[in-house]
Amino acid sequence: MNIRNTTAKERMLKKIRQALLQKRDNPHSDFEDSPLYKDEEEPLDVTFAREFTQIAGNFVYCDGEISLIENLILLAEKLQIKKILAWEPSIQKLLGQYGFPIYTTDQQLDAADAGITTCEALIARNGSIMLSNGNEAGRRLSIYPPIHIVVAKASQLVMDIKHGLQRIKEKYGDKFPSMISTITGPSRTADVEKMLELGAHGPKELYVFLIEDRF
Repeated sequence: MNIRNTTAKERMLKKIRQALLQKRDNPHSDFEDSPLYKDEEEPLDVTFAREFTQIAGNFVYCDGEISLIENLILLAEKLQIKKILAWEPSIQKLLGQYGFPIYTTDQQLDAADAGITTCEALIARNGSIMLSNGNEAGRRLSIYPPIHIVVAKASQLVMDIKHGLQRIKEKYGDKFPSMISTITGPSRTADVEKMLELGAHGPKELYVFLIEDRF
């Protein structure tokens, strides 16, 4: 076919096909490992706290287990939380040794004021929390109670989602969880009259209590 007789659309498609046949290196292969800002490098906890609070999350830094208990008590008093569910043995053991009151079965799920879970990783780049169904908390405890409290360790901070997935792979090996999700701030919707509403499809308030364990 004479090129002069082809349409503009055909000429454009030909150029696209030729471009697709030419293999080129990714010009931004190290994008996810690069700093968030060209002239700034900061600790992952600082980055996570900034991004998390910008999307209506509540961040609480704890320099140890005692600090965690003290801050949980203050939160319970401030929000008048009566029933807190914790299904994971590690959380039950941690809070139980200090006498912090929790409910450990799902019989009180409908009446729960808050649920406490761990997480797989904290994603610093966008202030997200990576969860899976690989532990006893499953998915329900992070959805049904109006307040979701995540107890995490500073060593669980990673830069990006791919690093969080790598941690899960190293942790579970062949028993990879069937459900992995990320939470970015409290549940929200603007479907009704374009008004932002928190807690429409999940917790209205989201807290991350970060325990320092790097030193």
